[in-house]
Amino acid sequence: MLPAPRADLVANTAAYESTPLVKATGFREYDARWLLGSEINLLGIQALGLGLGTYIHELGQRRIVVGHDFRSYSLSVKQALTLGLLEAGCEVLDIGLALSPVAYFAQFDLEAPCVAMVTASHNENGWTGVKMGAQAPLTFGPDEIGRLKDIVLGGQGVGRPGGTLIHVEGVAERYIADVATRCQLKRPLKVVAACGNGTAGAFAPEALRRMGAEVIEMDCELDWTFPRYNPNPEDQEMLHEMAKAVREHGADLALGFDGDGDRCGVVDNTGEEIFADKIGLMLARDLAPLHPGASFVVDVKSTGLYATDPLLASHGVTTVYWKTGHSYIKRKTAEIGALAGFEKSGHFFFNPPLGRGYDCGLTAAAAILAMLDRNPQHRLSDLKDALPVAYTSLTMSPHCADEVKYGVCDAIVKEYEAFAAGGGKILGRAIKQVITVNGVRVALEDGSWVLVRASSNKPELVVVVESTRSADDMRDLFHKEVKPRLARHPEIGGYNQEI
Repeated sequence: MLPAPRADLVANTAAYESTPLVKATGFREYDARWLLGSEINLLGIQALGLGLGTYIHELGQRRIVVGHDFRSYSLSVKQALTLGLLEAGCEVLDIGLALSPVAYFAQFDLEAPCVAMVTASHNENGWTGVKMGAQAPLTFGPDEIGRLKDIVLGGQGVGRPGGTLIHVEGVAERYIADVATRCQLKRPLKVVAACGNGTAGAFAPEALRRMGAEVIEMDCELDWTFPRYNPNPEDQEMLHEMAKAVREHGADLALGFDGDGDRCGVVDNTGEEIFADKIGLMLARDLAPLHPGASFVVDVKSTGLYATDPLLASHGVTTVYWKTGHSYIKRKTAEIGALAGFEKSGHFFFNPPLGRGYDCGLTAAAAILAMLDRNPQHRLSDLKDALPVAYTSLTMSPHCADEVKYGVCDAIVKEYEAFAAGGGKILGRAIKQVITVNGVRVALEDGSWVLVRASSNKPELVVVVESTRSADDMRDLFHKEVKPRLARHPEIGGYNQEI
């Protein structure tokens, strides 16, 4: 058995070569991420595998899929993780190089309840991590990560005999074939596939071609140095290159995929980015007539137009605003049997018949292409322009230390609850609803809203405002309402940007 992990080890020492290094900060709300070398070593990864294997045995399971993304060190990390899982007596099914959704697909394909996908997603080189789950299509949330953290850091891993390892071939091909069935285009569409030299380059172009698209490959050669930019379709650098490619090739749209392929970013035929919450709204409007009475789940940072759109209302559609975070939205979408869930960061979740419930950038791409196929007289910019108008701010992130941010946020939640209960108005508008599932989202009578929540992974608060009236009104909601209210709390510092 390995000794209990420590957090104070230094590389290039004897202790570092014989003792697991695992820093507690790597255990996040719904996955685990560390800087490899300084925050976790390979023995620490092995200890993580032993802890994960111990935990899934507690859950009555032992069969687990493992895969890895395309980083110079990810295969080594996966092998160390596998050693720990084998020590815990697990049946390990190694699917090789994979996207996160390929690993999630393999849970269904191989009838394996559990998954451990080695990926740093869109993080810069130097980072590693593991996305885990024990009940397809769900991944771990705070409770599961908390229990795993206790086992690993407490040295509570239990060795068991009977561990086995099987290298499974053909999963990637079956995944591509499966996702391609989600859309078979009848209309010609020219699509830029942007992969940022990340793992998606080995999957996305072929899958899109099988859907019937004419594919223009952009940075699809795998290169773990990420020579141009990190594969992150939320970053402006990648989006600008996508827009440039659309204009250069006269494409109908660009679809951008992050480092592990579970997110999708979109640029329309004019070269304009469409945020994921607006893409979700377009999809909801397209799907509502086909699935009357359907429900959707969106995160609290998303546009308020879901709640006010008359087209959705006319088809009996309901929308639930829920906690930001892919694990939360995925779980809520499954819990209420929603047709789909959309997170503003680009995670899309489609339940049957549209998908299998997990976040998959290519399933999202298929849904977008199918929407265009059902509307042959319209381009993507036309569908965007048909949306009701709303003016949404960028995400603003005032500094607030990790040790106090949740307490400060709780105080702001109580302020708004009391303000609403007392009949308070914001810029002359009555408060229609106060949503407190994740910080506080205050919805006004005209559909405008303000949001304040604690960041789940940075020493910051998250502030977003949206107006149904004008860009000036959106700025007023921030400068005349939110900013003065937050200024009363001395723990809150400067903003990364303002509007």
